Parts: sequence; structure tokens; C-alpha cells
Amino acid sequence: MARALSGDELRALAEEQAALRRIATLVARGVPPEELFAAVAAEAGELLSVEFAALGRYDPDGAVTLVAAWGRTGQHILVGHRWRLGGSDVATLVFETGRAVRLDSYTDTSEQLTAVGREAGIGAGVGTPVIVDGHLWGVLATFSARGQPLPADTEARLANFTELVATAIANAESRAGLARLADEQAALRQVATLVARGVPPEELFAAITAEAGRVLSVEYAALSRYEAGRGVTVVAVWGRTGHDVPFGGRLNLEGNNIGTLVFETGRAARIDNYADASGPLGDLARGQGVGAAVGTPINVEGRLWGVMTTYSAPGQLLPADTEARLAKFTELLATAIANAQSHAELMASRARIVAAADETRRRIERDLHDGIQQRLVTLGLELRATQAGGPLQHGELEGIVSRVADGLRSVFDELREISHGIHPAALSDGGLTPALKALCRRSAVPVELNMQAEGRLPEPVEVAAYYVVSEALTNTAKHAQASVVHVDLDTRDATVQLTIRDDGIGGALPSQGSGLLGLRDRIEALGGALHLTSPAGHGTTLRINVPLEALRSDGEESGSHSGMRVLDTGQDSS
Repeated sequence: MARALSGDELRALAEEQAALRRIATLVARGVPPEELFAAVAAEAGELLSVEFAALGRYDPDGAVTLVAAWGRTGQHILVGHRWRLGGSDVATLVFETGRAVRLDSYTDTSEQLTAVGREAGIGAGVGTPVIVDGHLWGVLATFSARGQPLPADTEARLANFTELVATAIANAESRAGLARLADEQAALRQVATLVARGVPPEELFAAITAEAGRVLSVEYAALSRYEAGRGVTVVAVWGRTGHDVPFGGRLNLEGNNIGTLVFETGRAARIDNYADASGPLGDLARGQGVGAAVGTPINVEGRLWGVMTTYSAPGQLLPADTEARLAKFTELLATAIANAQSHAELMASRARIVAAADETRRRIERDLHDGIQQRLVTLGLELRATQAGGPLQHGELEGIVSRVADGLRSVFDELREISHGIHPAALSDGGLTPALKALCRRSAVPVELNMQAEGRLPEPVEVAAYYVVSEALTNTAKHAQASVVHVDLDTRDATVQLTIRDDGIGGALPSQGSGLLGLRDRIEALGGALHLTSPAGHGTTLRINVPLEALRSDGEESGSHSGMRVLDTGQDSS
């Protein structure tokens, strides 16, 4: 049978319910967190008739921050005060156990809190955990005056307030999360619009850095591009306070800083205290006054292009989800950079094709004008002079005809030489196999030629393959110091696969000359791809793949030279 409550107990229960209703009303109204926290500390302190009440938030760096405080004789600790967890104080014990904690004497706690407790005249203390969505968020604590105990039901009564606080925090975080998500999506749409429009890189870099810094509510955001030889260039900076940050020059990647860590690991990196940073990038950031930093890599088509970094204000940490949120911006940026690079490469390729065509046309015009045309004019003048000179003796006429015939034969040979530069005669006469055999016989380096092709290939493919092999053999003879070259051609799976590899010194780069760039343009114009692999000391391999289906003409007949293997070592083996 339940015990009847006394008048004092009924009054205490009524006061507690009234205090809880007032807090619940504030929770329902969604008042700002600082207003709610102050009200909870005051209601708990007055209801339980304690000397001091406080609400603390646990921080990721192992500290606790006072977010609200109430004192019967005034506040003894300012809101915002932080101290490291450790020792035997209420906040540390609640953090370590996750349960309510009671200390009947506050004279044996940590040195810092003992001094505070002595100044405030604190005796006993009780703290209860604030659990938000299953995670320990903070602690609500009450303290008696020195020499006075706290009632046995203090933990239970205090828990009623922490449940309301936890609900309020969860609601606030949910609202903040929704607002943050909407803001983030709006920023990403803005950036995506700029990417789709193809704005200049400097405009995009500045915009995406500013959007990331604003949405993540950081102090600074920076975008940096990695350079050859462990270098980095800061290409965009945004600051919340609008301070001018020097950037644009090349810095070395060294020391302990976000740019170096991301470069060396290829992964996101975090430094919680930038006072410990070093190196040129660390010095630059520290000079602006920053606290913590987080950086995520920018990978463009499988290659590490750069890093985007966000910095907090001094004494502040960055949230645990900063890396994931920042990665959404770097993914868009990587897409934009890849698009810009593809566009630039396409424009450069078109320019090279036009330039090569113009140069070929000028060479043919020059060769025809300076050589063949002059020779034909001379022969024509000689014939007209003979015609105007009257009847000739048989011997004289025979000599003139012989000279004209020799001249015409010479012109014909010269014309064949010129046309050979336009289209190899060997291809026209017999196709790719005899043309490549002829190239291999002329090679200064022994060649093993392996042809697995059924019938004739489309003319553009044969021409491209011929010039690729020709350029590769020329480069091998000039630079590779190789003892043998392997040339393999196969047409399985409706694709021409051409591989040229040597056992030379390697170290070849497509950018070293215009020959391979021109061949890449020719191959890509056919819808194919050219790949060069040339590690130093391990030879060079050139691989070409060209799809055939779109190039084969209707009714094209197949020949019979399939499954042929030819070993060429510089001797005539035809």
C-alpha cells in the first residue's frame, strides 16, 4: 500500500512539476540553446536548493566546456570556460562511466577544480549524464554549500531535467541538420551550375572555395594545386573576416601540414592544433591565425591534382563530418577540372592537326613549284624551241627526244617521292603487312614482327598503324639503345591492337617531341587510344587500340594473309 505524501512533499512535487513544465515550454518553443541551457541550470539549482548548478558539454579533444551556470550568490565560473578532463571531479567521472556520479566532498578533485570549488564554497556534488541520440553529450551537475550533503534523491530529480535537455538538443540538432543540408545542397547546385557553364578555372576555383568555407562555417578555406617536384600552389583562398591572404606563389611540400599529409598519403587529413604545424604551408596558415584544419584530396582521372583545406578559428575544432562534407565539393571540382583539361586537350589537338595539314600543303606546294614545275617548264621550252627551229636530222631529233624522256622520267620519280610522303606507296600496293615488313627491313634495330590480322584493314587504320610503327622505330634507333623491338598486331574482338616494345633504356615522354603527339591525334581521330609506358631502365612500350566496326566500309572483302608471323632482323626475308 503506497505511503501518503506529506504536505511538504506535495509542495516539493508541485514545484518540481512546475519547473519541468517551464523547461518543456521552452523546449517546445525552440528557444536558442544558450537561453534554454541557462534556464535549466537556474531551475535545477533553485528547485534543489543547492549552492551551484552547471551544464557542461563534452568536446572531442577531451575537454569540457561550461555552457550554463547558476549560483545562489552569483556565478563563480564564467560560461565558456573549458578545462581538461582528468582526476576525480564530477564531469570526468560521468564522462568515464556514462552514469550519474556523487562526490560527498569536493576537496579531493583535480587541482584546478579544487581551487574553483574552494573559492565557490562547494561541498558535495552530483552529476547526471546528458545523452543525445545514444551519445554522451554533456553533464548536468549540482553542488551543495561546504559542509552540507545533497539529498539522496538528487540524482533522480536531476535526471528529469537532463531528459528535457537531451530532447531540446536533439530537436535543435535535427533542425540545424536540416537547415545545414538545405544550405549545402544549394551551394552544391550553385557550383554544379558553374561547372556546367564551363566558367574559367580561376572563377570556378574562387567560387567553390568560398561556397565550401561558408557552408562549413569555417574561418578560412583554401584550394591548392600540386606541382611537379613536390611543389604546391595556392590558387584560391576564402576568409570569413575578409582578410587578404597572400597566395599564388609556389611553395615546397615539407613539414607537418595538411597539404603535405594529403600529398604523401593520397587521403583526407586532419590536424586539431595548427600551432604544431610546420613547413611553408604551415607557416602561411599559422600566420593567419588558425586553430584546426581538415583537407581532402582532389583526384582528377585517377591522378592527385590538389587539395582543398578548411581551417577553424584559434581554439576551435572542426566537426567530425568535415571530411565527408568537404569531399562533396572536391568531387564537383574534380569533374570540372577533368572537363576543362579534356576541352583544352581537344583544342590543342585540333590546332596541331590544322598546323600539320597547313605545313604539309605548303611543303607540297613548295616541292612542286621549286622542282617538278620548273623541270616541266624547261622541258616544254626545249620542245617549243625544237618545233620552231625547223626540220632536224634524225640524230639530232633522237638526242632531243632522249633528253626530254630522261627529264620526264626524273620528274615522275620526283613526283613519286612527294606522293610517298602523303601516302606510303607500299600500303597502296600490298596493304599493311608488306608495308610493315619493308619498314622492319630498313630498321637500324632488329625487329620481330608478329601479324595476326584477317584481310585488309580500313585504309585510315592501315595508314595510322604504318606511321605509328615508323615513328616508334625511328625513336628507338635514335634514343632507346635497344637490342630488339617487338611489333605485334592483332585484330581480335573487332579492335586493332598494336603493341611496340623495346628493351632499351626507357624514360620516353610524349611531350619530348611532336611526333608522338601527332600520332596520338591521328589515333584519337579514329576513336582509338594511344598509351605510352616507359619506366627508366625498363624499355618503352607503345600500345594502340582502334575499334574497327565504325570504320569498316560496307562490302569490304577480306584477304587471306591471316595468322602470319614474320621475324625481321634487318635482312631481306620477303
